[in-house]
Amino acid sequence: MATKAKTAITPTRDENYPEWYQQVVRKSDLAENSAVRGCMVIKPWGYALWENFQRVLDGMFKATGHRNAYFPLLIPKRFLEKEAEHVDGFAKECAVVTHHRLEAGPDGGLVPAGELEEPLIIRPTSETIIGDAFSRWIESYRDLPLLINQWANVMRWEMRTRLFLRTSEFLWQEGHTAHATQEEAIEETERMLDVYADFANNWMAMPVLTGEKTAGERFPGAVQTLCIEAMMQDRKALQAGTSHFLGQNFAKVQDITYQSEEGKLEHCWTTSWGVSTRLVGAMVMTHGDDDGLLLPPRLAPAHVVILPMTGRAENPEAVLNYCRKIADDLRVIPYHGRHIEVEIDERDIRGGEKNWQWIRRGVPIRLDIGQRDMESDSVFMARRDKGHKDKENVDRAAFVAGIHDILEEMQQGMYDRALAFQKDNSCEIDSEDAFRKYFAAPPGEPTPPHAGFAWAHFCGDEDVEQRINDEMGVTVRCIPLEDGEPGTCIFTGKPSKKRVIWAKAY
Repeated sequence: MATKAKTAITPTRDENYPEWYQQVVRKSDLAENSAVRGCMVIKPWGYALWENFQRVLDGMFKATGHRNAYFPLLIPKRFLEKEAEHVDGFAKECAVVTHHRLEAGPDGGLVPAGELEEPLIIRPTSETIIGDAFSRWIESYRDLPLLINQWANVMRWEMRTRLFLRTSEFLWQEGHTAHATQEEAIEETERMLDVYADFANNWMAMPVLTGEKTAGERFPGAVQTLCIEAMMQDRKALQAGTSHFLGQNFAKVQDITYQSEEGKLEHCWTTSWGVSTRLVGAMVMTHGDDDGLLLPPRLAPAHVVILPMTGRAENPEAVLNYCRKIADDLRVIPYHGRHIEVEIDERDIRGGEKNWQWIRRGVPIRLDIGQRDMESDSVFMARRDKGHKDKENVDRAAFVAGIHDILEEMQQGMYDRALAFQKDNSCEIDSEDAFRKYFAAPPGEPTPPHAGFAWAHFCGDEDVEQRINDEMGVTVRCIPLEDGEPGTCIFTGKPSKKRVIWAKAY
């Protein structure tokens, strides 16, 4: 019987994918559960990753004319009550503040006191509070378009949580814009979807499909919701970002109006769009392996970690100085809006333990450097996208000169592998029987595969969509934006404009 290969993460993806994910997040030092049920502590390595997400996205937003602002965490209850569909969509997830102080109770504990005249909602999203500000800021057509973004945290009570993917509190950005015409607002909605797709594809190395949500999956209060959808390694879909055309729904209830060039009072057309720390979870599940994280170089908190091997060196300080010189040479090299970032791990712990810690953390390149490497003016390099034993001796100057190309090769390779996986696990389906067989879980497997993306004709019947979800846990992930060939709905036999993408999803 063959010996099972050693892995840094147990269980492996094949043994138990959900638990594998939780272990990667913990053992790569991304995050941990907090003392508050459903909330997480994002650790320094995980937050450094999120900061890189923020840096790139923030640049993209500003390049498209948006400016950052900040709005209150607490939202008056009456604001949510103005938009019935919106409040209905979030009511069960709202955290409510009803008192403004604590007092000592009769048993010595603390009890809430000072009941508020009006309850305040901890923001689940900010359309209402930002809409209130927009109603004051906008007076004339000259004030439009108004393009605002906010980096913030939000709170949505969740019964079943999973680090990064679904927590009660999470970090995100939410864009909110107001426009004079419907056409401009729709153009904005589509533009920001393209920004998200660009970020996912070219920075996260995570191929995504773009499309429109069905009415049943639409953001509460929106006229249209566009989305990007990615395939995880268990072949389930993950919604990675959304962009909403809100029409005039919020503008009318919040009195967001402007005086047109003709002197008429008109309601604005508004949009909102957002991505969150859920992207970190998406990245883990797109690229991670049984040894932990595998970080796309363009977003990695560190590109290179140097592991000095000084235990047997005749002159340990000389080895350390050699390592520091290499780090200095690398740190001046530009790489996608920043410079090559280098960690030198001088901790006094076993070399094997250090090595596995950085493997789990997903740093793209590891350099083992000892006395012989210094004497031969070389480095002993390991790439995270190859096996942990796959190392090579490289001339120091050649390594420094080629670091940019190595990282770009890794970035492209990660995207290519993820895209091939998505294509290999997608298919067109032309009958309900074939559809049900495709999504049926094979018996006896500890982590049953979830089939993948099924492209099938669908007439758009909401009752049918809900029935398939109830019976099989499969939903329409999106309606592709591109034109498609008309056909016949596989469930009803009614005409279908194009194939839509079905999948099991997070």
